[in-house]
Amino acid sequence: MTTAKRAATGSLVGLALGDALGFPTEFNDVPSILAKCGPWREMALPKPAVVTDDTQMTLALGRALRSATERGLLVASRLQRPLREEFVDWYHSPENNRAPGRTCLVACRKLDGDGPWQAASEIGSKGCGANMRVAPIGLVPGLDEDQRAGAAQLQSGLTHGHPTALAASDLTARAVHLLAQGAEPTGLVGQLRSYAYENRGRYHERWLGDLWTYSHDPTPEAFIARGWDECLQILERLAAALRSAEPELDPCLATGDGWIAEEALATSLLCFLMFPEDPLTALRRAACTRGDSDSLACLTGAFAGAHLGADAWPDEWAERIEYGEELLALGALWDA
Repeated sequence: MTTAKRAATGSLVGLALGDALGFPTEFNDVPSILAKCGPWREMALPKPAVVTDDTQMTLALGRALRSATERGLLVASRLQRPLREEFVDWYHSPENNRAPGRTCLVACRKLDGDGPWQAASEIGSKGCGANMRVAPIGLVPGLDEDQRAGAAQLQSGLTHGHPTALAASDLTARAVHLLAQGAEPTGLVGQLRSYAYENRGRYHERWLGDLWTYSHDPTPEAFIARGWDECLQILERLAAALRSAEPELDPCLATGDGWIAEEALATSLLCFLMFPEDPLTALRRAACTRGDSDSLACLTGAFAGAHLGADAWPDEWAERIEYGEELLALGALWDA
């Protein structure tokens, strides 16, 4: 299924398109966006189609995953080093000028040293910077559930150590994987809620090490449960929103503005699930919001592309996206 529809390519291109579409509307309210861009259902891809740190860090993760899997079975020790190096390289890059989040900047500066990565992690941050970039982990073929969950949480932990950031990253990768494998959108929220319940008390020590000790929680199980509980709460809000969805209303009114991890997951899923077979409308709805529009549209594009494959996106859009060659190369690798 994944290979036939080229889900990896579709997801990577989709997230970058959403990122570029939402970049000019971030920090604007809906009336301002409509005044600038016209009707939301007709929003055009900017020229040039420049992306933000969302796509840049997605590519950093993608390169690290490629390096790690070329060396053998994906385990924490194989992923942590190249991922840390990629994040530090991004931090120092002259192209890191797209209004990156403070948490990523602070953590990546701390990662540029010899200390344990857990000491660099911003343990109190659950900003969406962790799950905006996690889609590649849902697209790499051949991973089992433990590898996928552990890797998703590890890549979050390097910068965003809050348990909700870990859980939301895990759920985002899970959603991308399920859609790429052909899961029906109508059952997606139920599957994610079941997954969250099943994993509520599971701390991935082989991947996270002693990260939990940097918090105030008495046990690793109590630490990670906090994150899953917040994600379960937002998934309940998402399920309720879908029962009475009104596409013309700002989705942020139902599930939050997306600056924090669990809201970014829920609101981008809401945008996708309102238009599961109409990916451009889903992207435009996510980009025309009062919240973190580039990250919301980025995740919406990742979900839509995983579901529909590479053909979801018109050539006249896909051909103009920044970093297009690298996105296509990673997609082709994982689709093969």
